[in-house]
Amino acid sequence: MNANLLLLALCQGLFLTNNVTFIAINGLVGLSLAPLGWMATLPVMGYVVGGALSTGLVARTQSRYGRRGSFQLGLAVGLFSALLCAYAAWSQNFWLLVLSTMIAGYYSANGQLYRFAAAELSAENFREKAVSLVLAGGLIGAIVGPNLASRTKNILDTPFMGAYLALGVVAIVGMVLMHFIQFPPVPAKKAGADAGRPLGEIMRQPVFIVAALAASLSYGVMNLLMAATPLAMQVCGFSFSDAALVLEWHVIGMFAPGFFTGHLIRKFGTLTIMGVGVVLNLVCIAIALSGVDLHQFLIALFLLGVGWNFLFTGSTTLSMKAWTPAEKDRGQAAINFFVFATMAFTSFASGALVTTQGWTWLNIGSIVPVVLAGMAVAWMGLQQKRVNAAR
Repeated sequence: MNANLLLLALCQGLFLTNNVTFIAINGLVGLSLAPLGWMATLPVMGYVVGGALSTGLVARTQSRYGRRGSFQLGLAVGLFSALLCAYAAWSQNFWLLVLSTMIAGYYSANGQLYRFAAAELSAENFREKAVSLVLAGGLIGAIVGPNLASRTKNILDTPFMGAYLALGVVAIVGMVLMHFIQFPPVPAKKAGADAGRPLGEIMRQPVFIVAALAASLSYGVMNLLMAATPLAMQVCGFSFSDAALVLEWHVIGMFAPGFFTGHLIRKFGTLTIMGVGVVLNLVCIAIALSGVDLHQFLIALFLLGVGWNFLFTGSTTLSMKAWTPAEKDRGQAAINFFVFATMAFTSFASGALVTTQGWTWLNIGSIVPVVLAGMAVAWMGLQQKRVNAAR
């Protein structure tokens, strides 16, 4: 693991600090400000809708300014949006909070590309491990995010305003670290050079379809349950510190496996590890349906995180077979668009379901996308067996 990968892993950790803190507090701040209870997770939804709307713009800035230039712009937007969120909380303006989190989505759309940039900073035979190790940097967010939200909740008169201001500091630290990462230079574009296949042709490949479906559904299920957890635990009478503890172990589950997921993929194969991720998601749902004690929330969310890691790391590895270097910006933007669009839907559904139907029906509903992801992985496995048998 070279110095560039280490710094990128640290930036990934700061990015996840932002994400985890947003998940921990936006639903609660939204609930205190929203005109109607079912609108509570609209600020969470705004974050991912902003990410979805930003994917095309980020692809263009990545192509024009390179990895570091685009990532620094994303961090600058992260700083601005954190300050705007703090002002929205202070002024008790619900719709400004939603707008602020939508703007923050541009930072999120950039941060989602850190994992692809990791592959470009390593040798070809180390790419799976590079992606996995940089994702493991999210452990920083697992520890810092919930504790940041908990410790800064009441440092100012306005609840959670201090947490938003702290996220501004996190963005500044990220900008400093990003300055020292040496990314490969942006290749000069020559007139008449091959720009690769049209996006539609790239997206019609089975490998792209399965990678996009697995990435989207894994993130969707994870977001559906994670965004609802602080609200569900509040209804069950748990304190915010209990919810922060559950989220901390959830995010540890998401990123701690990053130290060995790449090795497992190289040893057992991408689809096998993705299949294990599907099984872990189903076990998570079974535990969540078994009761609402603290240990059941904690174990279920931890397994949800590990399942997400296996599915998402596997889908990222799989997706890199779907495009050439000339096509990567378009292909990566398309994958991230599907991820953000799914997260936007589940962010809204999460708040609406948990406040109207309850935690049980939310978990029952999440079985459907998990099964769909499993079917996609199984279909890809059959396709590969047919190709190998025909050789």
